Amino acid sequence: MSDSYRVIPIFLPMLACPHRCVYCNQFVISGQQKLPSLDDVTDLIDSYLKTIPADCHKRVAFFGGSFTCLPETIQNRYLDAVQPYLQEGRIEGIQLSTRPDYIDEHILQNLKTKGVTLIELGAQSLDDDILRRCGRGHTVADVENASRQIRSFGIDLGLQMMIGLPGDTKEKALHTASLIASYGASCTRIYPTLVVEGTALAEDYLAGRYTPLTLEEAVDWSKDLYAFFQSAGITVLRMGLHPTKDLREGEHLLAGPFHISFKELVLTALWHDRIAAQIAKEGREDITVMVPPGEINYAVGYGSANRKAFPKVKLRM
Repeated sequence: MSDSYRVIPIFLPMLACPHRCVYCNQFVISGQQKLPSLDDVTDLIDSYLKTIPADCHKRVAFFGGSFTCLPETIQNRYLDAVQPYLQEGRIEGIQLSTRPDYIDEHILQNLKTKGVTLIELGAQSLDDDILRRCGRGHTVADVENASRQIRSFGIDLGLQMMIGLPGDTKEKALHTASLIASYGASCTRIYPTLVVEGTALAEDYLAGRYTPLTLEEAVDWSKDLYAFFQSAGITVLRMGLHPTKDLREGEHLLAGPFHISFKELVLTALWHDRIAAQIAKEGREDITVMVPPGEINYAVGYGSANRKAFPKVKLRM
């Protein structure tokens, strides 16, 4: 059996979310605005299973950010639709994303019974002032408490973060990362804040009250965050929002560091630093850098950026 996990994504828009964060327009972000039917769910799972290699681990993932805000009857309909696949061994677990203030022992007991193996919490920031300014409706203490409860049920914990929120700084983002590690998360996601139509943040941006990160700043912050998470043994599942049609075409995107290959930009910058550090250490430019096979494209760089920056460096796997 391969060590890799393949995820079958099912997007549930945040129709049940009790809060409207300043940056949130879930239709633009997810590309849909209604809950899928149970037939949609099973059709999607069947479609993915036809293309995923048999030797891969597989999970069904309910994305959208507010799964446990849905009434329990609706939660169970979706979870029950997946049970035959679990019982037949065609998938190995369920993961979902939700809010930290919609976690308690009853909810966790139900999710555990239904085969949920990973819960990702939208922490966004672990700074109370930033959470307040964004209208998140929860505190850092809520994140810490929910994280502790999830782990006590033997369920893996993921903590998602955003960078460039109102009041954010690179130092605060790195502090959030350090708390994510201390709360016992096994994985994370790094999302740069974007300004999309129909949000309070868009009003602030148009009025000159909010300035988003530049693409260069977002790459720089994310590079250092990624390096920290690597050193802490935390898997970074994603950097940058999924490029939906709305985001790619920019029709509703007003500003912010969106790039269709954001992860590649970040890892290119990380390898730039590594190569530059080795050049400085050896005191010459004609050096050989050993690169893991899976990272050779990043070492070469997006658009061959690192090859152009260091023409005398040889990259070997």
